[in-house]
Amino acid sequence: MMGRGLRILHLEDNPADAELIRSLLQEGGVACEVDRVATRSEFEAALERGGFDLILSDYTLPGFDGMNALAVARLRRPEVPFLFVSGTIGEEHAVEGLKQGAIDFVIKDRFVRLVPAVRRALEESREREARVAAEQALRRSEERYALAARGANDGLWDWDVVEGKVFFSPRWKAMIGFDEDGIGDRLEEWLGRVHAQDLPRLNAQLHAHLEGLSEHFECEYRIAHRGGQELWMLSRGLAVRDGGGKPLRLVGSQTDISQRKLAEQQLLHNALHDALTGLPNRAAFTDRLTMLLGLVKRRPRFRFAVLFLDLDRFKLVNDSLGHVTGDQLLVGVARRLEASLREVDTVARLGGDEFAVLLDNIRGVGDATHAAERIKDAFEKPFHVDGHEVFASFSVGIALSESGYLRPDDLIRDADIAMYRAKAAGRGRCEVFDRTMHTLALTQLKLETDLRRSVAAGEFALVYQPVISIADARIVGLEALIRWHHPERGLVLPGEFIANAEETGLIVDLGRWALTEALRQLEAWQRLPQPLPTLNVNVSPRQLAESSIVAEVSAALRATGVDGSRLGLEITETALMQGGDEIRRRLLELKQLGVRLLLDDFGTGYSSLSYLSRFPIDVLKIDASFVNQLERRGQESEIVRTILAIGRNLSKTVVAEGVETAAQVQELKALDCQYGQGYYWSRPVDAQDVPALLHSWNSRPGSNAAAGLAS
Repeated sequence: MMGRGLRILHLEDNPADAELIRSLLQEGGVACEVDRVATRSEFEAALERGGFDLILSDYTLPGFDGMNALAVARLRRPEVPFLFVSGTIGEEHAVEGLKQGAIDFVIKDRFVRLVPAVRRALEESREREARVAAEQALRRSEERYALAARGANDGLWDWDVVEGKVFFSPRWKAMIGFDEDGIGDRLEEWLGRVHAQDLPRLNAQLHAHLEGLSEHFECEYRIAHRGGQELWMLSRGLAVRDGGGKPLRLVGSQTDISQRKLAEQQLLHNALHDALTGLPNRAAFTDRLTMLLGLVKRRPRFRFAVLFLDLDRFKLVNDSLGHVTGDQLLVGVARRLEASLREVDTVARLGGDEFAVLLDNIRGVGDATHAAERIKDAFEKPFHVDGHEVFASFSVGIALSESGYLRPDDLIRDADIAMYRAKAAGRGRCEVFDRTMHTLALTQLKLETDLRRSVAAGEFALVYQPVISIADARIVGLEALIRWHHPERGLVLPGEFIANAEETGLIVDLGRWALTEALRQLEAWQRLPQPLPTLNVNVSPRQLAESSIVAEVSAALRATGVDGSRLGLEITETALMQGGDEIRRRLLELKQLGVRLLLDDFGTGYSSLSYLSRFPIDVLKIDASFVNQLERRGQESEIVRTILAIGRNLSKTVVAEGVETAAQVQELKALDCQYGQGYYWSRPVDAQDVPALLHSWNSRPGSNAAAGLAS
């Protein structure tokens, strides 16, 4: 206040006295600005404006005295110190002025007291202001605390550790259903209502803080409400200690956290359970497996098993009836699985249509397979979902704990491997895992890895096997067959990798390469003296399902300049079954390119006359399994005869595959089969050997190879 210059209001009717006082103050080191007023009205107006740090007042004024001025100042500006500076004030009036609130008085003939009196007045004013500010801050703090306590809906408690009594606020009591007089002041009123499982932890936390082992007390616990329900509470507190650190009181609050705990429990449930079926999920199942693996270490004779279950043909339900119906079926499956197991067993949904069962405390593999049979029996009856009757069956894989597992994921993995073996064996079956399955799975994984690398590395090549006109032993076409020259394993035949390539989708890239490479070779061979009339390339179901297949074939024909009539695409019955109208549309578009369509392995799948009439097939290829049995003249011979009759009646060309002996050739001639393909005539040959092959077969007089397969 002294540093910025004082603003002084001086009530003085004598200008000379006022100037003298201003000079004395400045000479005494009091920087100030002085506003002089002489009358009551001027004094009151100045007080109204405010902004003064000190009031100096004469005692005797015309029509107005110092006591009246003091009264007005106390009324209007009680915070501003008031100091009499007068030559006429007597001791009696001075004392009365001090009683009424004046800070001091200075007699005009004793101006040596003026500066010290001003300084003291200002210092006392500052102290008074500080006290008022502190009192106001304390009052505001108390008000804020009271408001916060009410707003937080907390109950307060104050434990007198020395006396052993506890003050519980009305809100604390109301939180557990009691009125003001319903609870006494003993500590047992609190601790006696705490859940038995939580009480040891609460006592430990309280005593740890009282003994100085923790900076503050904090504990969550359950407490009984008067109405019988159980509430979750959070208590926090702080000890008040004497000079030696001994606790005198422990003061704190209690907050109802029941809703938060309920939310936490729900989150935990959601984290460990499947949202659709309510079953434990993979995380919960893995935790349970981990516990049992630990039990096996302590009790080596303890056994359990994992069953991995996959719904058979569940995709068909989703595709035909919709995902809502599929979800309803999954819920029904979950309930039926629960009902078919013991209470000690655990069933979980791992995702999609995959479930897992943990069989606890079994005697051996017999118990596991018996449980799988119980599950199978439970699904004999259909489900009724959304107005539809749906049957569900599982392929089941079993892994037993006695195989020395250390990690839960390994158990699930091996049960999964066994499930795939069961599904491959015909669905609705059960298989128990053995080590050979794992070895096979590792082999398949390496095969897939090698396949992905080899497509880019150019390790594949095409070989070509001729299609022969049986009547005159002429080559009428070639079939392009893929071979894999593995850098470590050497030559790998299609039977070892095509299924894997189909499953992983690599067959699409592989088939695209084979088509391009075959057409490139065909374009080169057309310049030979004996041009090749037709070339057949295999197209997998996965390729045919690609919407780009027609554009890719068209682009390859344009790029090589090969006429579409010289290209044949061999497809399987599976491709026709899976695609329906969309596949039919693509086949018709391929036909518009002039391409011939051959149905490979005919007779082994789902073919019927309706399929042959719906799809624009040109050639039927009789599967080698039937041709190989021709010499026995049994049922297979009748199948070949029937296929040939179908071909003639529907104007389809027929080719017999896998012909290996002269006897088979004679039988095919007797059955009037036009074309054959097999080792009897030629094994597949490399591209560079094709010209010599064509020359040796088709350069004889009377050759009519250019007539082609479809003539």
